[in-house]
Amino acid sequence: MKTKAIRINEYGGPEVLNYTEIELSDLQSGEARIRHTAIGLNFIDTYHRSGLYPMPLPTGLGSEAAGIVEETADDVTVVKVGDRVVYTGRPADSYSERRNFDANQLVPIPDEISDEQAAALLLKGLTAWYLLNRSYPVKSGDHILLHAAAGGVGLIACQWAKHLGAKIIGVVSTTEKADLAKTHGCSQIIMANEDIAEKVKSITDGEGVAAVYDSIGRDTFFSSLNSLKPHGVMVTFGNASGPVDPFAPSELASRNSLYVTRPILAHFINTREKLLSASKALFDLVLQGVIKISINQRYALKDTAQAHMDLESRKTTGSTILIP
Repeated sequence: MKTKAIRINEYGGPEVLNYTEIELSDLQSGEARIRHTAIGLNFIDTYHRSGLYPMPLPTGLGSEAAGIVEETADDVTVVKVGDRVVYTGRPADSYSERRNFDANQLVPIPDEISDEQAAALLLKGLTAWYLLNRSYPVKSGDHILLHAAAGGVGLIACQWAKHLGAKIIGVVSTTEKADLAKTHGCSQIIMANEDIAEKVKSITDGEGVAAVYDSIGRDTFFSSLNSLKPHGVMVTFGNASGPVDPFAPSELASRNSLYVTRPILAHFINTREKLLSASKALFDLVLQGVIKISINQRYALKDTAQAHMDLESRKTTGSTILIP
């Protein structure tokens, strides 16, 4: 079967993204064929495209999508033809009209949630889940610092952290993003061009925050460390400005015995049981109205290069989806 998909033959900028026709192989044991109805766009996709997170070339891109099960291998029992499903995972190839994928990684979509919402939600929502419930479990009354608070992960994390009782200080780059972050749960805003650590200390009466959730990377690493209270937790989970440079452990000792963790989602959902449990926790909050999904940009799959340009230039807010 032929299908349209995005492929890259070399690493680079958005110009290396090729919209082309590919041939799908026959289903292998344990696989299902998915016809995509909505595809999630995530910042990690730009790391794969640029080679920051290298993959064998040529390759597809994309780690998240929703769609309809069209066919299953004979040994698949966890989904059936006609099921609405969503997934996040490797290999990266969700930028496509159809694909074959490990059925054990497919999550049924609740009836009350649309395909577009699911595609905009799963990877970002599960990221917010592990950040706030596993990397540093937020407690009611905690001050936390959240970078990129108006982004896809940020807006979900703001709502979830508020539900947990946290006092959220959000970092954003524009006044429009500041307003968006506030409406989603941030109690205080710091602009990205300000002295972040100094502002944090002012907001917290000199104490600092219990945890920093930092997806920016190199440019904000030390300001994030300087924002923590004694024994605080630095959760570095992204590299928007580049990977964090090597640092001496003594940097943590000199700042009152801090902790640093560099988690990734895959380690928290490495069994079907864990995946479904985490997804249920996420979907339940959506169904309760605690988390609302902001799909603020939609692009045709053929226009993926423009979507990448807008994402990297910080023109986007909330979630972005590609439409096959």
